Amino acid sequence: MPITVSIVEDLREVREGLAKLILSDNELELLDNFENAETAIGALPFSNADVVIMDINLPGQSGIGCIRQVKAKCPGTQFMMFTVYENDDKVLSALQAGATGYLLKTTEPARILESIKELHKGGSPMSSNIARKLLNIFVTEKKKTKKDILTQRENEVLSLLAAGLLYKEIADRLHICHGTVRQHIYNMYEKLHVQNRTEAVNKYFERD
Repeated sequence: MPITVSIVEDLREVREGLAKLILSDNELELLDNFENAETAIGALPFSNADVVIMDINLPGQSGIGCIRQVKAKCPGTQFMMFTVYENDDKVLSALQAGATGYLLKTTEPARILESIKELHKGGSPMSSNIARKLLNIFVTEKKKTKKDILTQRENEVLSLLAAGLLYKEIADRLHICHGTVRQHIYNMYEKLHVQNRTEAVNKYFERD
């Protein structure tokens, strides 16, 4: 069976170019063309395309917002961004929304066809410079210490927790209210992915 593909792209020449490219490959079948996210959001859950090629900069709702809204309703659909944007924020936002591929619009036609098939088989095709950006982001995040994750105040609170102070004592020491201490501790537990004081202190100081 051919791989079914839908396109969400507001620029007519790009949309028609992609459609022509997909129709040229007998392993692919073009289902739909959408000019905006709003129309796509209403239709994609019913068309069940194998792959959706998604622009980011659409009129109204963005392509990233579109994926966020329909991803859960299209469990069998893979989303591939096709965009001019290659900055870190856009890349991360797209992947967090549920995209599993990311191609720039400068990508060669043969590579686009190859990427659609790769995505359908379970791969995560990306333009080479996008893959490099993700690697750099990963390395940067790995270099961050636990102290970098927390705010200055959260670091202060956790240091006092580690010293054995009670919530009230921490509040008095930092001249903040008891409820604020509790909120800081809740935020710290969330960021450190722990459930109690001992786990938080051990993780903070990298203890086993």
